[in-house]
Amino acid sequence: MIGNSQQQCFDVVVVGAGAAGLMCAIEAGRRGRRVALLERAERVGKKILISGGGRCNFTNLHCGPENFISANPHFARSALARYTPADFIALVERHGIAYHEKALGQLFCDGSAEQITAMLLRECAAANVRIFLRANIREIKRADRLDSDGRNVSEFIVLTDDSKFSTGALVVASGGLSIPKMGASGFGYEVARQFGVPVCQCRPALVPLILESEERVNFCELAGVSADVLVSVGKCSFREKLLITHRGLSGPAVLQISSYWNGVEPVVVDWAPEHQLLSELRRPGSRRDLSAAKAALREKLPARLSERLLDSVQPLAWNNHALEQLERRLHAWRFVPVGTEGYDKAEVTAGGVSTDSLSAKTMECRDVPGLYFIGEVVDVTGQLGGFNFQWAWASGAAAGRAV
Repeated sequence: MIGNSQQQCFDVVVVGAGAAGLMCAIEAGRRGRRVALLERAERVGKKILISGGGRCNFTNLHCGPENFISANPHFARSALARYTPADFIALVERHGIAYHEKALGQLFCDGSAEQITAMLLRECAAANVRIFLRANIREIKRADRLDSDGRNVSEFIVLTDDSKFSTGALVVASGGLSIPKMGASGFGYEVARQFGVPVCQCRPALVPLILESEERVNFCELAGVSADVLVSVGKCSFREKLLITHRGLSGPAVLQISSYWNGVEPVVVDWAPEHQLLSELRRPGSRRDLSAAKAALREKLPARLSERLLDSVQPLAWNNHALEQLERRLHAWRFVPVGTEGYDKAEVTAGGVSTDSLSAKTMECRDVPGLYFIGEVVDVTGQLGGFNFQWAWASGAAAGRAV
């Protein structure tokens, strides 16, 4: 029973052994702090292991504050500046892990994501971090006690099913709501609310979009077809691959724009950025009919997609004016999604613990000394391509150097 458990005292208790929690524990342990890292699952870094198709897109060379969404767009700047992609790359190279760059500055292991978790575990061991797996937390409370000098100090008591931990510094790195089958939960938000720390509304991010029924009939039988497109919402745009699914749209471009979609605005697709699809038809003497238009689109787009697009918007005439209108439509195709695939398919959670309540330098709560929040649980959400890992490393390092 908890009441009979022996109390274990640590300088720092970190809740959650994902990317941010591991980095925080390592940095704190290197400073000689006695660190306990509590993980509810049976192993550490489960989301690390599935990331990047199993090869872990562990950072991005071009990481900056502009790659993140937050109610305070400047909050991430301090931590990102003090722990950069170069810092994590140096750690990876020190452990002899081979890696490569894909498009847009994304770095992946040549081998397996297991190499990253193994590296972090070696660093934890070197820093004398004690890791407690299957640590199901039942209660967290704050208590006052007298220290050896007779001074009144505040500490946190963390009760698990079979242990009791006391600490002056509690770091919550429990992640967000995305991918519940991997153990995601709202635990971190509950802790924040328990101590009066505001939480910004959460929503799925980097998530596929669902189309309404008529658009599904028109497009979703093309499931598996992809194209290099420009996808926009308002003034925000991404040029990457779009993938048609059985229920709607996915692929890197759609995942990126989903984080900026407000649930109401149309999502605008340019099917052939920087290309004029129908220019040949507008030449004097050219053949102008549906077959010629489909042939022109097939030069730049998959054949099935070309046919479906033109079957959906056949012009009433084939004169220059009609062709110009059709060209504009193909560069500004509007979808109004009815929703997203939710947290089950979302790569991250947008929203979270309000940055107004945290120190940008240390991640400590301004009104609750000794309580820290890092990683995905905070209202800082990166774009696709290694940015969320870099935020995990940077926010974890910031807290680890402060606790």
